[in-house]
Amino acid sequence: MAPLHFAGCWRFSASASAASECVCDCGTIKKANGFALRAGAVKSCGCSKRAADMVGQRFGMLTVTARVRHNNAAPLTPYDYWRRNHALHHASSGNLDHRGFGDIDTLSVREFLARPRWRQILYRLYRHPIVMFGVGPTYLFILRHRLPIGMMRGGWKPWLSTMGTNTAIAILVAAMIRLLGYAPFLLVHLPITVLAASIGVWLFYVQHQFEDTSWSHDEAWSFHEAALHGSSHYHLPGVLRWFTANIGVHHIHHLCSRIPCYRLPDVLRDHPELAAVGRITLLQSLRCVRLALWDEKRRRLISFREADIGRSVEKGEHRG
Repeated sequence: MAPLHFAGCWRFSASASAASECVCDCGTIKKANGFALRAGAVKSCGCSKRAADMVGQRFGMLTVTARVRHNNAAPLTPYDYWRRNHALHHASSGNLDHRGFGDIDTLSVREFLARPRWRQILYRLYRHPIVMFGVGPTYLFILRHRLPIGMMRGGWKPWLSTMGTNTAIAILVAAMIRLLGYAPFLLVHLPITVLAASIGVWLFYVQHQFEDTSWSHDEAWSFHEAALHGSSHYHLPGVLRWFTANIGVHHIHHLCSRIPCYRLPDVLRDHPELAAVGRITLLQSLRCVRLALWDEKRRRLISFREADIGRSVEKGEHRG
């Protein structure tokens, strides 16, 4: 029962991460968390005995009128650190001269071939699926996010956000271990963390690492071009779209990040011509795993094998 007890506590914690302001039929304003609304646990202000923003929707006698809070969806990620990195990512996504902000390390074919052999091997290892979607995400969320790496000189806010998050995690972990013991805690929470981290990295990977993506140097880079063609439209089944808060509509998110996730499908409905831009299905996304290098000549992502073949062909032409 201990693992179930633990899982229940974490579910309760997650459900409290978002709240909506509602107006009851009696006129009373009431705040309720999204999980309680969806589950039907709250249907009135209490005058009679469903979380992203659900403005306009009705749940029993309640109508959602406004979103009042939305905490970071990744509890192991310091909010201010993530917010700054995310803003830099949007401002530089697809720019070959400004890489390294919230993105997957991507080399061009020319850059890869110019590296010494040992660095080529390291890049191949980094791009291997076991590292990219297994070891890497676990390291990223459990270890790397414990320090504001890349923002060491960014002032006190990233440090405060990071250390505050670390302190909250430490207190919560200590309390859960004291309540349940080390073994049940690790048995339940470690797989949850590893799986969630891997899913998160996979989604981010597919959003930018697809064959017909767009990368350009400063002089040719355009925000709108990078947003629409450097980010994918990951067309997932309905259930997965709901669980991922429509983040698969990533090209629209990059084009205008102020559009809330629950309105992204409305944009595609009102502008159907955008639905086909960068569209990738769940099955097609599996082929993205092999892509690792940006081919500046063909302007698309290619695999190591394609790069090796192309190099061999060029050598043959030179010999001829």
